[in-house]
Amino acid sequence: MQRWKNACCASLLLLAACSESGPGTADGAAAPVHPGKATYERFCFSCHAAGIAGAPKTGDADAWAPRLARGMDQMLQSTVDGMPPGMPARGLCFDCSDEQLTDAIDYMLVQNR
Repeated sequence: MQRWKNACCASLLLLAACSESGPGTADGAAAPVHPGKATYERFCFSCHAAGIAGAPKTGDADAWAPRLARGMDQMLQSTVDGMPPGMPARGLCFDCSDEQLTDAIDYMLVQNR
């Protein structure tokens, strides 16, 4: 009897894992990951999630609007140079390429939609 219960539980777990309601797309493929997400989570999140030291909060379209109006090139330059009072040069990601920083900025902008 115990073996039958274990087999039923295992079957239910397998069926649940095959459900289309989980993460991914309707055809079961994994949803694409934004190229800037990893950089954001490692270097940007700690300030931009909470708005520390004047950092525009991720997801706050009003806070990002003036920066977005200046264009992506200017936002990248501000990231590379740093911005007083609290944005350090390159967001402390000294090994990040300009492309990785641009992707992280874009990731934050996408969250505003």
